[in-house]
Amino acid sequence: MSNTIQEAKRYLDNAKELLSEKAKKEDGYYQDTKYVKLAGHAAYAGILVALDSYLGKKSKGRKHVDWYKEQLAALDKKLLTSFVSAYDTLHLSMSYDGNPNAKVAKAGLEDAETIITWVEKRTATA
Repeated sequence: MSNTIQEAKRYLDNAKELLSEKAKKEDGYYQDTKYVKLAGHAAYAGILVALDSYLGKKSKGRKHVDWYKEQLAALDKKLLTSFVSAYDTLHLSMSYDGNPNAKVAKAGLEDAETIITWVEKRTATA
C-alpha cells in the first residue's frame, strides 16, 4: 500500500474517531457539531489526498471541485457519482453545516471509503 493511500486512510480513520469519541451520538444524532464539522473536513481531505495521488497536478491554479468532477467524468462515471455525493455530504453538509444526522455521516464515510479503495486498486496495479 502506497504512503499516499495510507495517509488518505489515516484522514478517514481520524474522521471516524472524531465522530465516535467526541461528537456524542444520542438517538441517531451527534450532539456536538464542532466535531461533525471536523470529521467531515478530515474525511473529505482524505478523498482529495487519494485523488491527487492518482490524478496528478493541475496545469495552473488551484484545484476546484469542478476540476475533480471533470477528471472523474472522463475516467469512471460511477466514481464521479460517489465523489459528487461525498462532496455534498462531507464537505458541504458536514463541514460547513454541521449536519448532526449520524446516517448522513455514515453515508459520507462510505463514499469516502469507496473512492479511496478505487484509487488504491488502480495504484496497486500501476
